[in-house]
Amino acid sequence: MEGKKIEGLKKLVIIIRSSTKLIILLTIAIIIILGVIFFVYNPMYSVTLSGKFIGYTKDKREFQKKITNYIKSGDGKEIAFVDIETLPEYKLCLLKKGIEPNEEEIFNIVVDTGIAYYKYYAILENNVEKKYVKTYEEAESVVSGLQEKDSMNKDNISYLLKYETELKEFAVAEDIVNELYKQKPVVKTNQKINTMKTVDYSKTPISIALIEPIQGTITSRFGSRSRGIHTGLDVATSLGTPVKAAASGVVTYAGYKGSYGYLVVIDHGDGVQTYYAHCSKLYVNAGDSVSQGQVISAVGNTGNSTGPHLHIEVRVNGVAKNPQNYLYN
Repeated sequence: MEGKKIEGLKKLVIIIRSSTKLIILLTIAIIIILGVIFFVYNPMYSVTLSGKFIGYTKDKREFQKKITNYIKSGDGKEIAFVDIETLPEYKLCLLKKGIEPNEEEIFNIVVDTGIAYYKYYAILENNVEKKYVKTYEEAESVVSGLQEKDSMNKDNISYLLKYETELKEFAVAEDIVNELYKQKPVVKTNQKINTMKTVDYSKTPISIALIEPIQGTITSRFGSRSRGIHTGLDVATSLGTPVKAAASGVVTYAGYKGSYGYLVVIDHGDGVQTYYAHCSKLYVNAGDSVSQGQVISAVGNTGNSTGPHLHIEVRVNGVAKNPQNYLYN
């Protein structure tokens, strides 16, 4: 019985030795084959876009990372990000020595299929885009520059971050400040105001956007009427209603003026003035700077008036224009 066990162990040892030799031989063969393969071939990834072959890359992970970073951050200069609808696909393959990857060419093909968005800041005056700068710091310097120079339009200047597919022409912040700067009229006392009945029915473009000083009912429109020429627009509302400045500017007159009653005149620059007549109270003085929407007076019934209302005039270079060309449309 013991002899049979020994004989069985001998056979097992022989089988193990034979198997070990076979495994060693197979391992050596595989190493030799792989060595030949890698000596003759290079492992690479073929790249296709929308099913079309566009080239080879050595490192799929790094190459895709480069594309993803470009999509998120653009080129780090003018392009903010890129919208790419279709991304490339990869397949591992073995290529003969001498075939080189064309990653730069593939990258350009992929990004050219996308839509590039540019980041910039629009400088606004009365919410109208005027100029463009690249950075937040430049936009801030434009606003602060006009504030420091006490420009008459400083309260109407702002900036807006934009992402657009069209690259704008950028300007230097200092040049923008100089271009947008509007000097305030020097007013120490009430100036002589224009009360002439000179009217013009045509609409003259102006550089500012006006807001309605009050809400109410229009009771008398601009132009000829039975009692003569009406140089403004009458808007009726309750006595004491706050009257707001139609735009920022400098008060050139604040006081009682004949048939106008208590009157406020604001100079907005570029030859544009607004008149606010028949007021019951005045909250500003000549020489004051006012911002758009600031309360300057209260609706009244002073002067040549038959009931509480605001008489509003818009004058351009001294000529009365129809206010409804600019507000109460």
